Amino acid sequence: MPDPAARGVPALRALIATRLRDTSPGGDPLAAFLRGARPEHHEVMRKAVPASLAGAAVLVPIVERPEGLTVLLTLRASHLKHHAGQISFPGGRIEPHDASPWEAALREAEEEIGLSREFVSLAGYLNDQLVISGFRVTPVVAFVRPGFELRLDRTEVEDVFEVPFDFILDPANHQSRDRHFQGMTIVTYDIPYQGRQIWGATATMLMTLYRLLRED
Repeated sequence: MPDPAARGVPALRALIATRLRDTSPGGDPLAAFLRGARPEHHEVMRKAVPASLAGAAVLVPIVERPEGLTVLLTLRASHLKHHAGQISFPGGRIEPHDASPWEAALREAEEEIGLSREFVSLAGYLNDQLVISGFRVTPVVAFVRPGFELRLDRTEVEDVFEVPFDFILDPANHQSRDRHFQGMTIVTYDIPYQGRQIWGATATMLMTLYRLLRED
């Protein structure tokens, strides 16, 4: 199994672009959860999922710093109804006027953190993911050219920060955690970074990207 972290910046960028080429929104939103669940629980978990899920999209921004790729993350405001104070990607509900999850992710990133779309280029999509607040989320992976300036919407975002991509790719930084769902135990992963705990859907999306890049 190749180690993507051992590659230089151009080679790692090329690997990400290659693995995500020709991907499209969709897929099984339970796939990430089923990976950490016992096989005999898979059908029970599927039956527990609501028949109707609201569509949402998040931008997974990979910043092309000269010294190395980074992942841009946000700290959600503490007063929000859903996921208050959690680390997340910029994003939100797909609105009727959004032409695609890509357009929704760009719009939300502009609204939440002021990231201008002129700096952002599409890399591809990860598998849709179910989140406990009742959304089916499409992770949109994008490369971000340096030179952007951010303007945070403080009603939604308290802070932004970047994590080196090499840190995300190092399995020593992946901490397993047992979570409980409908009386079943699911193994998930947290990624602690400089006193911040990346967990939940955000960590799961990063782990999905990590596994994609580690495939033979």
